[in-house]
Amino acid sequence: MARVLALTRDLLFGSQVQGALAAAGHDVELTGASASVGERLGDGAEGSPPRADVLVVDLVDGELDGAGAVEALAAAGALRETRTLAFYSHVDDAARERARLAGFDLVVPRSRMAREGSRLVAQLLAERR
Repeated sequence: MARVLALTRDLLFGSQVQGALAAAGHDVELTGASASVGERLGDGAEGSPPRADVLVVDLVDGELDGAGAVEALAAAGALRETRTLAFYSHVDDAARERARLAGFDLVVPRSRMAREGSRLVAQLLAERR
């Protein structure tokens, strides 16, 4: 079982993601504020356990700067042990490129996240080992 933190303000899709990941045995927490992600992940100090194994970020919501949040967290060392997964609208190439540049471990269209969310999280966790 992994601890998953999902940054999304879309309650319907967030609930779908949460349900699919919970059904796969993961403990999932939703948050709708970029600022709260750092608090929930901890300080990233060397040797301290991560509070989330995977961070899932919604890039569809233009009000959230998920890519910026991940860049800042990575620069602060808060993502040492946390894998990152972003999903974007399949027509938004700029969001996909921004996520790639921000350093996400995996960036997928929202439709793929809906279909394969639990498999994608499992893939990220397997790569970490």
